[in-house]
Amino acid sequence: MSEEPAGAAQIAPFQIAVPEEILADLRERLARTRWPDQIPGSGWDYGTELAYLRELCEYWRGEYDWRRHEAALNRWPQFTTQVDGQRIHFIHARAKREDALPLLITHGWPGSIAEFQKILPLLTEPEAHGGDAADAFHVVCPSMPGYGFSGPTHARGWDAQRIAEAEMELMRRLGYTRYGAQGGDWGALVTVHIGRLDAAHCAGIHLNMIMALPPEEPGELSEREQQSLARSKEFQQTGAGYQAIQGTRPQTLAYGLFDSPAGLAGWIIEKFRAWSDCGGDVESVFSRDELLTNITIYWVTGTINSSMRLYYEMRKSGRAGFTQGKVEVPTGCASFPGEIYNAPRAWAERHYNVTHYTTHNKGGHFAAMEQPTLLANDLRTFFRPLR
Repeated sequence: MSEEPAGAAQIAPFQIAVPEEILADLRERLARTRWPDQIPGSGWDYGTELAYLRELCEYWRGEYDWRRHEAALNRWPQFTTQVDGQRIHFIHARAKREDALPLLITHGWPGSIAEFQKILPLLTEPEAHGGDAADAFHVVCPSMPGYGFSGPTHARGWDAQRIAEAEMELMRRLGYTRYGAQGGDWGALVTVHIGRLDAAHCAGIHLNMIMALPPEEPGELSEREQQSLARSKEFQQTGAGYQAIQGTRPQTLAYGLFDSPAGLAGWIIEKFRAWSDCGGDVESVFSRDELLTNITIYWVTGTINSSMRLYYEMRKSGRAGFTQGKVEVPTGCASFPGEIYNAPRAWAERHYNVTHYTTHNKGGHFAAMEQPTLLANDLRTFFRPLR
């Protein structure tokens, strides 16, 4: 990591306060959207359905209240600091118990800190939600570099390992000498790196997207594992085109998504529908306001371009964490049926010291939003013997 300038280690309080002119410009752009055609009756076959997106964007323009959701986000204490030349924004929600275990939670793409609004109370105040106060966590939720209120990255090389190193430094600055780490999507790879690089301080890692390479001989798989791998194969064949684009030409794509809120919404909303356990009805799992709060964070911070660059940086570096040696810290895994990829336990055990592996009957890629109680209970169970 590069040497920081004097004062860079300072941690400053932060509150979200989006200028009104940015919101007015958003509404004006939505009103002037130039809509493409769609083949009649094709639904979501070619991508985000025109009728649904038009209705969503009209709601975004006329009824969605960002200020209400901005205030909801601001009820959590937030801060910024600078690490490795990059601004880092984070929520720091402490439990009432001083002896609570610190827990670092990292989101992925196309997510944000908005994913954690439902699960934060369950983790910081379990006793208020049917749990045991002894299972409380002090929770740190960073906006990954290049995402949300951390703002765009301005240099090459911000891959998952570099993000992990920045988050490790953040926990050190907060005075946490022993902590747990959790993540899904890119957050899972960041978490894997933390477990690999900071075993002296990281008590254990928990993943809700379980990455592992298949062995030469896959071995006998359960029906559930076969179904999960079949879903992953279908995803690679029909739903992974965004990875190729964002991993090779993110700048080209960014011109459209950065300039058009309808384009941004169309790009992100398709992922929430396809990757969640929603049966094709995205609003059966997420409210419109939840979906739009996440999308609005990308818009008002201007970070869609830098967020997509993570795919490019990962292709360049190849530093996936689990391929760089076995992670020896205790590892917990939560497998949700709607996830785009989850390795079977036997495969995961080749890369991690798996001490906990749970298969849930509902939920998908955005577990903290879709099934916050299931994920919170899984975290409590896994970390209980590690406290």
